[in-house]
Amino acid sequence: MVLEKKFSAYRVYLIFAALFITSLVVSNLIFQKFFYWDFFGWYRFEISVGILPYPVTFLITDLISEIYGKKKANQVVTTGIFASVFSLLIVYVSKAVPATSWSPINDNLFSEVFGNTAIAVFASMMAYLLAQYIDIQIYHFWKKLTKGKHLWLRNNFSTFLSQFVDTCSVLVLLCSFRQIKWELFGGLLLGGFLFKILIAICDTPLLYLGVFIMRKKFKLKKNEELIIEEQ
Repeated sequence: MVLEKKFSAYRVYLIFAALFITSLVVSNLIFQKFFYWDFFGWYRFEISVGILPYPVTFLITDLISEIYGKKKANQVVTTGIFASVFSLLIVYVSKAVPATSWSPINDNLFSEVFGNTAIAVFASMMAYLLAQYIDIQIYHFWKKLTKGKHLWLRNNFSTFLSQFVDTCSVLVLLCSFRQIKWELFGGLLLGGFLFKILIAICDTPLLYLGVFIMRKKFKLKKNEELIIEEQ
C-alpha cells in the first residue's frame, strides 16, 4: 500500500474508532433514563435510552471487520473497554469533589444521576465485551463460510446472537446488583432484543453503503481487506 493511501486508511479507521468509543461511553452514561415507543400499535417498547447509541457500535465493528479485518475490529473493542473504565474514573473524581453553594447541580443530584454508574458500566462492559467478541467471531465465521458473499447474512446473523447475549447479560447483572427489579427482566429482555433486531435490520443498507464507499475509495476487490499494520 502506498504511503498516502495508508495514511488515508488510518484516518478513516480512527474516525470509525472515535464514533465507536463515543457511542459506547455515552450509552453507559445515559442508561438510567427509560422511555417507551409504541411500534405502530403492535408492540410497546420500554427500554433504556442507553440502547439508542449502542447499535452504532455493532454497525461499526461489522464495517471494520469487513474492510480492515478481524484483528482491527477486536482492537477497537478492547480500546472501548479502556475508554469506559477511564470515563468511570472521571465520574468518580467528579463525584468526590464537593459542589459549591451556587452550583446548578448539587452533590445529591449529581449522585442521583451518576451514583449507579459504576455498577452500570461494569455490567455493560462485561456484557459488551462478551457480545462484541461473539459478534466479530460469528461475522468472520460466516464470511469464511460464504467466501465473502452474502454480506447481509453475516451482518444480521452475527448481530442477532450477539445482541441477545448483550441484552440478557447486562440485565442479569443489573438485576443481580438490585439496580432493576427481577419482575421487569422478561419485559426488558424482550423489548431490548426486539428493538436491537429492528435496528440491525435497518442498518444493513448502511453497512452495504459503507462497504461500497470504502471499496471504491481504496480500490479494493471483493473480499479484499485493508492492511494498515506496520511492516
